[in-house]
Amino acid sequence: QVQLAESGGGLVQAGGSLRLSCAASGRTFSNYFMGWFRQAPGKEREAVATIHWSGGRTYYGDSVKGRFTISRDNAKNTVYLQMNSLQAEDTAVYYCAAARAAYTYAYTHDKYGYWGPGTQVTVSS
Repeated sequence: QVQLAESGGGLVQAGGSLRLSCAASGRTFSNYFMGWFRQAPGKEREAVATIHWSGGRTYYGDSVKGRFTISRDNAKNTVYLQMNSLQAEDTAVYYCAAARAAYTYAYTHDKYGYWGPGTQVTVSS
């Protein structure tokens, strides 16, 4: 049974930083994309950042470019999201996800079939 478990969310002041972690269990995701998505109340789920197993292909949403960094440790089957210069607009539930298959590109949530339960990130202004 595949499970993704996020950790690291919480409350932070604007301008601060958080690091999210997502540990996968039940299988490895070699050659698969993994990513972070977020959903704020009343808004659609959006892609924050995704990364290929090789680490050589990454995608960032326009609103987080230059502030967030995604990385992964395949030996630990874990993906990370370093979030700096957090803004109130970053407040959302953040979800870790793994792609359904070994896509060449996977930047939209429809390509992801494994999801964690989510972790709340709240940025106070």
